[in-house]
Order: sequence, then structure tokens, then C-alpha cells
Amino acid sequence: MSEHDQSATPDLEAMLAALPNANTQSFPEGFHCGYVAVIGRPNVGKSTLINHLIGEKVSITSKKPQTTRDRVLGVVTREKAQFVFMDTPGFQTKVGNQLIRRMNRTVRSTLGEVDAVIFVIESLGWRPADLEVLKLLNREQKNVILAINKTDLNKQKEQILPLIAKSMTKFPFAAVVPVSAEKGRQLDELLDEVEKLLPESVPFFDPDMDTDRSPRFLVAETIREKAFRLLGDELPYGIAVTIDKWAEDDQHADIVATLIVERESHQPIVIGEGGGKLREIGRLARQDVVDMLGKPVHLEVWVRVRRGWSDDIKALKTLGYE
Repeated sequence: MSEHDQSATPDLEAMLAALPNANTQSFPEGFHCGYVAVIGRPNVGKSTLINHLIGEKVSITSKKPQTTRDRVLGVVTREKAQFVFMDTPGFQTKVGNQLIRRMNRTVRSTLGEVDAVIFVIESLGWRPADLEVLKLLNREQKNVILAINKTDLNKQKEQILPLIAKSMTKFPFAAVVPVSAEKGRQLDELLDEVEKLLPESVPFFDPDMDTDRSPRFLVAETIREKAFRLLGDELPYGIAVTIDKWAEDDQHADIVATLIVERESHQPIVIGEGGGKLREIGRLARQDVVDMLGKPVHLEVWVRVRRGWSDDIKALKTLGYE
């Protein structure tokens, strides 16, 4: 592809005009850009991998499965390529409520929309849940890269080579890259392999952009993350967050949010003795939001019961889980 200058073709100019978020500055010949899905079983480290590849926190993390519920777009721009990552929910093998069904549909639909797929497993080996996710892929696909994550937890490094060989018998991966998302190891090598699969294209987004998600979405997710981490195993996964007030100027932000639970019995668990648990959720979330927005923040977090919201189609739409 020729460099974008006075001699640019009408077709290229039309492409740039149709992409309002795209970087319209000159880009090198042979620039590549495309969508990349990161898939795997729950709690295998997909969100951590996305965040470290991007260099910014765009997807929340916790030790609990089902933390990611949406397709979060994260953007990485290199000298000759732009990667648009989609952090999908962990595929659930035991289909339960409407929320899980929608999360699984998100995974399936994403696979049909991307140029490359990163399939994530742990360095300790394949699990039955990994094989269930693998069934979503067509063996004729030539665009799937295996990322063997959490290599920092495997004390016997010599086991990685047999795992790579075993993995290639399960699926014809385009490449296999051992990584540690937590430690940031081998991530450039992973991007190198993904770049080979991306089509030649103008960049879709400005190079300075790292996510398409709004600050409101990221704040709501931050509050949900802190709730997951502080509540441990005390509460089932029936937690959602709404932003009820957002007032912001150059010097300050005033935000009111609500944690939504499914049962009356869940409310006192979230609030905690003397309101201590809820205050701590708000305090930890506010610290992250201050860093995110770069200004002082007043954050109030409340709790409300909405019975059975995770199995209610109308409620899911209202809460943004389309």
C-alpha cells in the first residue's frame, strides 16, 4: 500500500473518511490492522494479558471466573501495525442463567468477526474446560495462536516444550508462544506472531487511543472489581453496577453509583458491619478512578436489590448486557 500523501487514491481517501476515529496522519507502507479475540476458559488470565499488552487497565481482573462480561476493546499501535483486542468473557461450559448464555453468545459471535485469535491456557497443562472452549474453533482456521500463560508459576521450565508438542496435536495453531501476562514476559513475541495474521489496512483508531470504552463504563467496572475482590466467596456472582450521577468539570468529578444484588440477604453482606465493607469498596474504587480521570473525585456507592436480574432479559438489557 502506498504512503498516504498527495497522490493517495480516491479509494484510500474514502476509507479514511469512513473511519472517523482513525489516525489520518501518514502511515508506513505495508501497515497492518485488524481485530484480535482473546479467548479461553474463565480465570485463565485473559484480562491480565490484555491489560499488559495495552499498557493500560482496560479490563478488570479478579481470581473469580465470570469477571469479564463484555467484549472490551483495547488498542495497541506499533510502528507498522495496530491491534484491536477484544477481551471476551470466559466461556462457561455449564450453561446457567441468561447472563451466562449471553456471555457465551458473545464469545461465539466474536470468533466470526476477528482477523486473529489468541487462545489462552495455563502452563500447568490442558484442562477439560480448555478443551470445551477449543471446540468453538474450526480446525480449518489458520489464524489461531496459542498463548501458554502463567509460565512464571511453572517451576519446571523443561515441561513447556512437551506441552507445546502436545498442544499441536490438539489443534493446528499458527504459532505457540509461552508468556507470563503478570510479569510481562514474551508479550512482544506474541504481538510479532499476531501481526503476521493481520490484513494490510489503515489504522482503525488514533494511535493515542487505548480503549473504546467510556469513562462511565470503566468506573462501573472498577467498582465491580473491588466488590469481587473484597467480598471473596461471601457473595455469588449476582452483582452489577450502575452509574446514577456523573458531574464533571476540569477540576473535579462527582459520581454516584449503585451496586445491584439479586437477593435481600445479599445486601447486608455487601454493606458489612457498620457499613465498613461498602466504604472500603468505595475507597479502593475511588483511588483507581482518581488515577483514571486525573483529578479529585467524590464517589458515593450504594446498594440496591433487584431480584433475579441475572436471569431477566429485560433487566440485562437495562443494565447494558446486550
